[in-house]
Amino acid sequence: MRIFRLELKRVLKSRLTWILLVLALLLSVLLAYLPTTYCYSNYTDEAGNEVNLTGLASIAYEKERQADASGIVTPERVREAVEIYQACLTSYGVTESYDLPEGVYEKEILPIAPLLHGVKEAFADPDTGMAPTIMEIDPAQIDDYYSVCEARIASLMAMEQPDSPAVQRKAVEMYQKVEKPFEVYPGMSSTILDYQNIMGFLVLLFCVVIAAPVFSADYQSGADDILRCTQNGRARLGVAKLLAALFISGAAFAICAVVHILVVNSLFGWECTKTSIQMLYSIVTLTDMNIGELQHLFAVAGLLSVLASVSFTLFLSSRSKTTVASLASGLVFCIAPVVLSMTVPGALSTWLCSILPASGTSIQASILYAITDFKFLSLGGLAVWTPYTMVGACVIEIPLFAFLAVRSYCKHTVK
Repeated sequence: MRIFRLELKRVLKSRLTWILLVLALLLSVLLAYLPTTYCYSNYTDEAGNEVNLTGLASIAYEKERQADASGIVTPERVREAVEIYQACLTSYGVTESYDLPEGVYEKEILPIAPLLHGVKEAFADPDTGMAPTIMEIDPAQIDDYYSVCEARIASLMAMEQPDSPAVQRKAVEMYQKVEKPFEVYPGMSSTILDYQNIMGFLVLLFCVVIAAPVFSADYQSGADDILRCTQNGRARLGVAKLLAALFISGAAFAICAVVHILVVNSLFGWECTKTSIQMLYSIVTLTDMNIGELQHLFAVAGLLSVLASVSFTLFLSSRSKTTVASLASGLVFCIAPVVLSMTVPGALSTWLCSILPASGTSIQASILYAITDFKFLSLGGLAVWTPYTMVGACVIEIPLFAFLAVRSYCKHTVK
């Protein structure tokens, strides 16, 4: 324990470590606030003056206008919203809401807009996937709204995975277990979770930078030649170095994630976290979860991804002779999922992005996007949803790379 405390002090003595930790915390707050700056609303008041609202004022205005749409999304409420939409557009002789006269959308459509989310997607053509306009939907069909949604996931998976009946069955089974009817509480958008993902990725990079020199810096300076010859050298010292780096990285990510979630939910409203993710993403998203639960899941999965990535970076550090080599290789593996998701085609990309340590918080292939996507890994007749693979891979990689890092450090040859 004494060696562990000394290693903590040694890592925390670095000015770069404190700069990165403080910067991570500041970015967590900034990235929680930034989505509010993109909120914009305008309307005409009773005196005929045009009013423009931005930021928190816009959020408060839209939440007030859409208050009646909050609650359980029953088929009856969806049907009523569709009928209001169709009646409004018919009365003005248009077929799309953007053709309405100025101010009409804000007055008549905005209050019911949350209930219209996913309606077009649910009634998409099962053969082509093309979604109809709301004007083309027969309101009578909405009485079986959730049955239509279940039929939609079946047709969607048949289009995306035509050669894998196991994947199709698994997706349908997962969606059938999702609690219905959904709930919606206006105020949040998917952009908020995108920024949480960016926060996780940046903290991951900072933690890798902190961890990269843990072993290689002593190799480079020659200090390790002396340290490994002491009574507590080799295994004990290696374990202490490893645990200190993991503790600092895990604590940093956990604090940043908690601060980010608290700030976001305080700005947009805690009641919004009860919204079903199907009412924010695709109406046929496979998991039974609300926004608050998704925030917490991403925080936990992100923590596992950071610990797995730091463990892997420590392994690289134990094998590298210089800090530049360990830092460069660590950062390469951090951005690898981003590059692979854009360049490697098909199933190979899915496999690689599911098992790499940094995938959980990657920009393009994080667990957030995996949860809201429909990708599966096929193992013979078995279909495995990619978020399960990501979490499972991290759970395995943390002890595996930690063991390999200490083992490599103990076997390092003094030259």
